[in-house]
Amino acid sequence: MSTPKENKQAAQMPKEQKRIKSPPLASSLPSSLASLQDLIAKPEDSAAADAQVPAPEPKDLEPTRAGLIAIVGRPNVGKSTLMNALVGQKISITSKKAQTTRHRITGIRNEGQNQLIFVDTPGFQTLHNNALNRSLNKTVVGAVGDVDLVFFVVEAGHFTSSDAKVLELIKPGTKVVLLSNKVDQVNNKEELMPWMKDMQERFDFYAIFPMSAKSSKDIERLVQLCIKDLPEQAWWYLNDELTDRSEKFLASEIIREKLFRLTGDELPYTSTVIIDKFTEEPGRSVARMIKIAATIVVEREGHKAMVIGEKGEKLKRMGTDARQELERLMDAKVFLEIWVKVRSGWADDEARVRSFGYE
Repeated sequence: MSTPKENKQAAQMPKEQKRIKSPPLASSLPSSLASLQDLIAKPEDSAAADAQVPAPEPKDLEPTRAGLIAIVGRPNVGKSTLMNALVGQKISITSKKAQTTRHRITGIRNEGQNQLIFVDTPGFQTLHNNALNRSLNKTVVGAVGDVDLVFFVVEAGHFTSSDAKVLELIKPGTKVVLLSNKVDQVNNKEELMPWMKDMQERFDFYAIFPMSAKSSKDIERLVQLCIKDLPEQAWWYLNDELTDRSEKFLASEIIREKLFRLTGDELPYTSTVIIDKFTEEPGRSVARMIKIAATIVVEREGHKAMVIGEKGEKLKRMGTDARQELERLMDAKVFLEIWVKVRSGWADDEARVRSFGYE
């Protein structure tokens, strides 16, 4: 399995590339060590403690485990919602528009001695063959190439030709868990039984897991399911890291999410967001102050008018919604400027697609 860049390099990232981390915990001890401390503190005298709790040898401690789990599926099956639920914080944007996720995004969850590294991927596109979609599909193929487990996400009770094409990307021998998502939207759960049997005959799934990504109980059950399949090895990331993506990247994603949510189906999915400036400086009344300048790129003048809206009201609301969410996620005061520019045909220009940060 390939390994990530050394954490030492991550620690030396410039401010604009600061990674997103989890809030500080009351105790950073692994659960096994915390429980051991409780046992040692309970006896009333040291003699009783010596008799009841012998000093553990290093070999008695639980081994650390870490592994990669790819989340794949066609567009709009709930992959990003699942990723955010697994990590416990929003790191992947969501909307009703297909292919909202356009990058390989890594999310990290630590459970005791175990580190689960989830990889969210774009929805595999089969309808349009432009440079942007070829780039996104390439990202999906790369994500499933070297992982310990694959979460193959479909809508409960459905299996389309687009689902089948995603399943074909997974190489033989890979452990694949079929996540039958949105099970809460199925009225008659008994109808799922013959469908699940048909799916197991279609592919040798490691497990079939009916669930809702919005159910915390289902998320906890899913985490416990895959922990036992993590290889014994050192953790790849520090204890408080949530993702390998920077705050600058998060800013572009949050703006794009608000763009898609406020324009709906009016605006083609080929619109994108570029961060022109991202600087951090000490604030007078706050600990952090971040200044962001961003550009929304569209393909036509008519699309530009849609984004700006009458008297600029839509763009203003977009900026306000993005700024408020970024302030919550970054725990900082954010100043945000957004411009809209037309770049005709950019989504079918491979050089420009790469220049905009796509793989």
